[in-house]
Amino acid sequence: MSYGQFFIISAPSGAGKTTLAKRLINDMENTVLAVSHTTRQVRPGEQEGVDYFFIDRECFEDMVAAGEFLEYAEVFGNLYGTSKGEVDRLRQAGKNVLLDIDWQGARKVRRQIPDVKSIFVLPPSREELEKRLRARGQDSDAVISSRMREAEDEMSHRGEYNYIVVNDDLDRALEDLKSIICGRIDEVRPATIDI
Repeated sequence: MSYGQFFIISAPSGAGKTTLAKRLINDMENTVLAVSHTTRQVRPGEQEGVDYFFIDRECFEDMVAAGEFLEYAEVFGNLYGTSKGEVDRLRQAGKNVLLDIDWQGARKVRRQIPDVKSIFVLPPSREELEKRLRARGQDSDAVISSRMREAEDEMSHRGEYNYIVVNDDLDRALEDLKSIICGRIDEVRPATIDI
């Protein structure tokens, strides 16, 4: 069995990355999402080893000290990290591994795994991104403004990625992702949109 490939996927909130990743994994049986470790509590419906590997802070810190994470971060008081061993185990089993992280985590991973391929998902425009965030109906105007500022910062790092996929049409963006995973193209449509 051949060694699987490793892919990073990043995007600003509202670009459709999670939907695309779920559909990609559903459509391509040899592609899996890397499961992160976290110190946060299990939420209703979550499963150990499927949604996260749930561990306590002491165990997480021991793993950090032992150099067992490709990347890790603290978010709202909880630690999250991607295990080198878990990614390697999946790749040795011939699986293509997809890692959903932000640009900062992507930088850390690229330093350690030279053959990782990185994909950045863009919305078709700033206006469309704001429209998508508002359509969720979950956030106040202040939160949406904050998310838009974060999105602009995130999108400013798109040039660090091997591929840019513009999610202006979900099915076409999914086909672009499949083409990247299968190695059928060297690059995806360059982002000429005003972002």
